[in-house]
Amino acid sequence: MSHPTTSLFARRRTALAVMGALVSGVGAMPAVAQDTPAKIIVGFPAGGSFDAIARLLAEKFKTEFNRPVVVENKTGAGGRIAVDALKAAPADGSVMMLGPDALSSLYPFTFKKLSYDPKKDIVPVGTVAEFAFAFAVGTDPKANTWADYVSWAKANPQKANYGIPALGAPHHFYGMVLGDAMGVPMQNVPFQGSAPIALALMGGQISSSIDVASSLVENHRAGKIKILAVTSDKRISQAPEVPTFAELGYPKVTGMGFNALYAPAGTPAAAIATWNTALVKVMGMADVKEKLNIMGFIPVGKPTQELIDRQNESIKRWEPVIKASGFTAD
Repeated sequence: MSHPTTSLFARRRTALAVMGALVSGVGAMPAVAQDTPAKIIVGFPAGGSFDAIARLLAEKFKTEFNRPVVVENKTGAGGRIAVDALKAAPADGSVMMLGPDALSSLYPFTFKKLSYDPKKDIVPVGTVAEFAFAFAVGTDPKANTWADYVSWAKANPQKANYGIPALGAPHHFYGMVLGDAMGVPMQNVPFQGSAPIALALMGGQISSSIDVASSLVENHRAGKIKILAVTSDKRISQAPEVPTFAELGYPKVTGMGFNALYAPAGTPAAAIATWNTALVKVMGMADVKEKLNIMGFIPVGKPTQELIDRQNESIKRWEPVIKASGFTAD
């Protein structure tokens, strides 16, 4: 049995070590050369919004950590391939992943054969940003308002469908909730990402789309498609003329998606704290806020517990919806 005084000194030594890591900024990083890059894995292709955010973070973290930070794209399967890469990465604080909320709060209930356990294999670090989803129409039907679309859908239920970037993601289930709310079940049409959805909308191959608002705003502004409503509780600054679903009488179709930094299982707590401290600082920078706002994202950057709480709330929201839908995928 250890002596109480010895245990007290041990706890003090541990606390001082963690504090030292936080103060130094790089102290919790692995003991390697300062020119050895740290890495942010992102599960989406170069040129997309998640990739752009990862590269913005890498640029800022380079200064905070006084070492290079690179971005590695491991694309496919809605971010799940990136999780596999994170699991295989060293758990020494040198590798992080920027991933969507679906990885922890939706995929565990939608996929029969998930290659990871979100409670064991990925460690929350901090929420980066949140974003709204939007409902848009293209050339057919010619709906100028949500009420126009509902009237059309009720008259043409066999044509009421919605394009989504992937099955099992929030876009998919927002469509189910919407269909139930307006009394017209809509058929989802999955695509490989957002770009082909926009083309299908403009070409009249699908009647509508549910996607991240930032992926639809540019074509909306150009008059090529029309966003009819957004899921945020307030109107978005990129398209302030577009109402929220809550305004239209659909409070259940309200919510925000988010992305966050995650570490491999086994990463030291001091390293998690170091990355989170840097994230909170970076998300508070005026130029970062401006760039993210232009992209349609709202910076968050709070302590790790906020991400844990946010994930739990997301699970409470989506688990019953997914189970009630009966949807599963391999």
